[in-house]
This record gives sequence, structure tokens and C-alpha cells, in this order.
Amino acid sequence: MATSPRYTDEHAKAGLDFQFPAIETWENQFPGYEIVIDDPEFTSVCPKTGLPDFGIITLRYMPRERCLELKSYKEYLFCYRNLGIFQENITNQILEDVAKSANPVWAVVKGDFRPRGGISTVVEARWPRPSLEK
Repeated sequence: MATSPRYTDEHAKAGLDFQFPAIETWENQFPGYEIVIDDPEFTSVCPKTGLPDFGIITLRYMPRERCLELKSYKEYLFCYRNLGIFQENITNQILEDVAKSANPVWAVVKGDFRPRGGISTVVEARWPRPSLEK
């Protein structure tokens, strides 16, 4: 007896077509330092169940010419509050949008998501993306 999958490719793509606002930046004045921004009350929604997801999003980056404007970044993160999107996609989407906005020397986004059903998830994405070529 064939069963249909509980999670589909449509679930996996959920939220990625959302029009996220641009993150504002300001001109960096100093070279060679690291910035860490922590959001300990991050929320989103599971695209399959509609249940809330809670986590901590930590962004570490070394600015090049531009730094992220914190209020703009906070408002950007608010967009996820009612958005159905997988945790892996959240972490990677934030990284992509930070890289597009600020063009950092390097960046790491870590999503540390609270347990749901007894399982917690930690997702970490890095910029520049590692080469997958062999």
C-alpha cells in the first residue's frame, strides 16, 4: 500500500518566495573587526503544522564597506514571525540577505531552534559559501 509523503517539496519551498525587505546599512569606518548580533526571541511557523517555532538567531560577520543597521535588521527578522518556513531555510535565507545587503568579508548565521516533539535543531550557514566542487 503506497502512502503519500508527510512533507512535500511544496513544504520544503514554503516561505522562500516571500518578498523580504532589504536590510539597511551604513558606512563602516574601521577595518578588520567582528560584529555579533543576537536575537534570543526569534519566532516563525512550521509550514506543515502551522505550529510556532522558537529559537535564537545569531549573526557573526566581519564588515567590509557597510554595516547592518540594527533596527532595520530587527524589522527584517520580524517578517519571519508569521511566515511558514523550515528552520534550515530561515538560516540560509538570512545569510543570503545579509550578504546581499552588506557584502561582508565573511558571515555566519546560526539558528538554534528550541525543541518541538523532543527534538531541537541547530543550523549554521557560512558566507562565502563553501565550494562543493571536487
